[in-house]
Amino acid sequence: MTRPLTMLLNEMTMTETTFVKPLSLAESKKKNYINIVKTHFNKKFGSDPSFYVRAPGRVNLIGEHIDYCGYAVFPMAIEQDILVAISLNGSNKINLTNVKESLYPDFTTSLDVLKIDSLNPKWYHYYLCGFLGMVEHASYDYLSSSSGLDIAVLGTVPPSAGLSSSSALVCAAALATMHAYSLSVSKLELASLSSKCERYIGTEGGGMDHAISVLAEPGSAKLIEFNPLQTTNVLLPEGAIFVIANSCVEINKAATSHYNIRVVECRLATQILAKACGLNVTEVSKLKDVQEFANIPVDQMEKKVKEVLHENPYSRTEVCQILELSDSEFETTLLSANTKFLQEFKLYQRALHVYQEASRVWRFKEICEKKSETSLLMLGQLMTESHASCRDLYECSHPDLDELVQLCLKAGALGSRLTGAGWGGCTVSLVPFEKVDNFLVDLKKNYYSKHFRLQELLDTAIFPTKPGGGAVIYED
Repeated sequence: MTRPLTMLLNEMTMTETTFVKPLSLAESKKKNYINIVKTHFNKKFGSDPSFYVRAPGRVNLIGEHIDYCGYAVFPMAIEQDILVAISLNGSNKINLTNVKESLYPDFTTSLDVLKIDSLNPKWYHYYLCGFLGMVEHASYDYLSSSSGLDIAVLGTVPPSAGLSSSSALVCAAALATMHAYSLSVSKLELASLSSKCERYIGTEGGGMDHAISVLAEPGSAKLIEFNPLQTTNVLLPEGAIFVIANSCVEINKAATSHYNIRVVECRLATQILAKACGLNVTEVSKLKDVQEFANIPVDQMEKKVKEVLHENPYSRTEVCQILELSDSEFETTLLSANTKFLQEFKLYQRALHVYQEASRVWRFKEICEKKSETSLLMLGQLMTESHASCRDLYECSHPDLDELVQLCLKAGALGSRLTGAGWGGCTVSLVPFEKVDNFLVDLKKNYYSKHFRLQELLDTAIFPTKPGGGAVIYED
């Protein structure tokens, strides 16, 4: 059964100020999960782990697909997380096991032949991303015969649901590697490093998922800005409850080209806009760069997009002509490994979404800080506008997500939108505190009851959440 809302909210009060914490300070539910992963570790490796690492998933309240364009986003950490139990094993092997081993088979590799398959990624490749990124950043000689690790993993973040399960695993792996090898990295460094780590698997993300997983603080959402990475705590208005609902349509962004296609389209829009504005295209890599170098307020970039870009898709030949590149130069400099096949690009729509969404993020922050009587209504409106833009301009939604958003609004949400990469996964809805219980009942009846296969997933498919804390190391 779903836990009472008051119990959920009361569990989210611990303030985490450092990475390392005594295991005794973990809340009771977390201790239960730690015992589960400890038991599994002992069964597999015949000993107890040396320490545990927790890295949470996240829900992005607003600001979708704009972090890799340089713009600020507005996420918060959730209770669901990745737990890792780990010990040095004195060998030259990494042994990875998952508590849910029927879904995620064990994996072993020698350190000197460690490889990450970006074309056919498995669960353990995300762990290896965090490991490799950390040791290479620290110039640590991990090839020593005594540097091997035994690792057990337990994840409670729904996989492929847009709640950042993969990035949480990367963050947990990087932090666990740091502690196992006594490396020194600050929280801010770890957040930036973890984002770079995931690029080993081919995902050209912008860093939001890793930043909130590492830097989150209980009770506060965060405005996250990039280049340089900096965060601002933002208290949400009283009575603001966010409910996450999983469409149960799964999407693995690393195993498809959908995500990287959008990254490429934004990259091309950046180059064409920069050239039209008379900028040096070699100095401009993101849509935010265009706005800043051209000294145009973000809320006026919509006009510039409409002046420069046409609504019809751009052909590959047309882009090459505009940018004065040969096809081979175009492919080498502007496309990624899994987007080289592309022949057509929607630049107008993608750029328009990015600039409008960037404006919505700052309005969202301002509304939270002003705390007027209409704050919740205004926040909800921004969220619903964001979903429409993701659906129509960025085309990263899914029919089931669109249906779920409409049902959430009918059930009493003040606003609702997809969250995460899209093409499946979850919605996040702003629901007044007093309407949460009826909202959950209505949604279970009108969405989940229609899908027989979803009934047994109800306990984890839909839940209210408040801002949780970030990554932590637990030691006995």
